[in-house]
Amino acid sequence: MTLTVLTQNVYSQEQQVNPTKYTAHNKGKMYIFWGGNRESYSSSDIHFKGDDYDFTLYDVQAHDKAKGWHLDYVNPARMTIPQTNLRIGYFINDHYNISIGFDHMKYVMTQDQIARIGGVVGNSYPDYAGVYLPSGNNTIDLTDGGFLKFEHTDGLNYVNTEFCRVDDISKLFKIKNTDKFQINITEGVGGGFLYPKTNSTLLGKERHDDFHISGFGVSAKAGLNFTFFKYFFVQTELKGGYINMNDIRTTNSPSDKASQSFFFLQKIIAFGGIFKL
Repeated sequence: MTLTVLTQNVYSQEQQVNPTKYTAHNKGKMYIFWGGNRESYSSSDIHFKGDDYDFTLYDVQAHDKAKGWHLDYVNPARMTIPQTNLRIGYFINDHYNISIGFDHMKYVMTQDQIARIGGVVGNSYPDYAGVYLPSGNNTIDLTDGGFLKFEHTDGLNYVNTEFCRVDDISKLFKIKNTDKFQINITEGVGGGFLYPKTNSTLLGKERHDDFHISGFGVSAKAGLNFTFFKYFFVQTELKGGYINMNDIRTTNSPSDKASQSFFFLQKIIAFGGIFKL
């Protein structure tokens, strides 16, 4: 009996000296973060089809539309204007979490370029009418925007679900009290759909200016998470993926469509919080 009481007292003292840290376990925690991004895109072939035209522009170059460090990121009335990331997740155990997120990217076709063209533009568009053989070296100068302006700037919205793993690597940096500061490494995969608001001026037609589900995307990412005082964190990520948009609305006419596929790379920095339910 005396030995049992003594053992319990020692165990209780050890718990008081070395209490379990909040950051030692993640199961049952939720997190949310908000941040900004920069993007790079591969070149892509863009196919346009509609009334009296059916053509493809090959190896079209594009870029993002960064705003830089700006108050719009924290202004509730304007925070959807910059390139942003919102994500909410839940830890199903200490290492794995499932999340849903909204990657608000921006895609702008580089205007100052000469693109190779193949297909047909009918006589309804006399300035550009012709038969362009795909196997030929037919090109068109896009610089003045009269033939085409093409952007997903409101934006290239990737709505996705991710499955991620998180591991505490604080010991590698000899950090003992992770409740004050913790370093985690994270990696994951995801997939979802594209919901852009495409800004396109094609052959002088009036643009279509509504959100539209246009295709799908898949992605993978890796990043570092820096957690401060148990509940707050900064997370940096590199995220790459593939986007296939086979139903892009380009004008007010339902018969006018475009399609394209390309690879992307996102560089993300986000600020968030993590808490138990």
